[in-house]
Amino acid sequence: MTDATIDERIDGLLAAHPPATTDPHEFWAAQYDLGLAWVQFPEGRGGLGLDPKLQEHVDERLSAAGAPSNVNVNFMLLGMAGPTLVAMGTDEQQERYLRPGFACDEIWCQLFSEPGAGSDLAALSTRAVRDGDEWVLNGQKVWTTLAHVADWAMVLARTDAEAVKHRGLTYFLIDMRQPGIEVRPLRQINGEAEFNEVYLTDARTPDSLRVGAVGDGWRVALTTLMNERVAFGHLAKAPRGSGPIGHAVRLVRERAGVDDAVRDELARSWIENELVRLTTLRAQQMRDRGTPGPEGSVIKLAYTWATHHAWELCVDLLDQDGLLISDYEMLRPSVMGGSSLGEGETSDVVKAWLTSLGGTIGGGTSAIAKNVLGERVLGLPGEPRVDKDLPWSKVPRS
Repeated sequence: MTDATIDERIDGLLAAHPPATTDPHEFWAAQYDLGLAWVQFPEGRGGLGLDPKLQEHVDERLSAAGAPSNVNVNFMLLGMAGPTLVAMGTDEQQERYLRPGFACDEIWCQLFSEPGAGSDLAALSTRAVRDGDEWVLNGQKVWTTLAHVADWAMVLARTDAEAVKHRGLTYFLIDMRQPGIEVRPLRQINGEAEFNEVYLTDARTPDSLRVGAVGDGWRVALTTLMNERVAFGHLAKAPRGSGPIGHAVRLVRERAGVDDAVRDELARSWIENELVRLTTLRAQQMRDRGTPGPEGSVIKLAYTWATHHAWELCVDLLDQDGLLISDYEMLRPSVMGGSSLGEGETSDVVKAWLTSLGGTIGGGTSAIAKNVLGERVLGLPGEPRVDKDLPWSKVPRS
């Protein structure tokens, strides 16, 4: 299939479903049917079996035409569950979940982290016990983005307490709307509750919704987490000078009497954000050539801190106005990233700064990211792991 054929499909999509007048869910469903959801996926699964770099061309053309974006609406399905199902799921699972997920008719979340297993995910204690053709799950998950609006979840649970911690895990899909699943909001420093804690009490899921073999959940979860890093890379690939650094530039221009020290800090932040953007582009090009390098391991860590530093500069520029946010009402956002930020909403710059702190935790903490870079990229000695070969049941836990 040629690039011209891709453009024909894009033209057909835009002609039959004009973005200005088409319901977003209908538009996304049509995009999926034409193979323009994930062009690298197989035909019939939202793709065309093509080079993944062509997806960037599709996205750019659709964005230029004013098409709606579903990334923040269903980030967990688009960037994580979808690629995992195509790589390791059954044909039935792919057929059932990919299209309604891409169309955002069904929203997804990720039930991985736990109060005692955040940085060390393999230490999780949520149990899944087989009961005929079903599995019964009991446990607690935490820091679950958008669990309060999710219809389905990826869940990692322990199915063998006598195996070493990485080998006793199994990966499931689970219906979030069933009895036995309670979602409680976690109010954040910005007043909102994008994150949640989730309690599973005799929640059930059929064995047909197991992804991968019993006990092979860690390998499946790594597939999900690797795709999460790539998805974060797409978030970092913003136009030059956009996002928080763009707000910082605007605030400097609006305020008289900005001294050289502030301009120096603005230049440093601009350079930091530009380096992240260029590294993201380089990582994408390396992946497109089939020779991925260490850049992908750098992006998530650098992106979250560069974003936070840029918002922090914005707060400093607001002076006493930086003590306020637009409101302290308890909100539960329905899309990832919380409230939108307009160009003139200076009080919400402060809320955006507070929100950015969560980016250093979500998707893997910055401390863990540094460990990954040190051990897997730089080849430094790993930290001692005294429980590596112990059965999970023998591992000390708080």
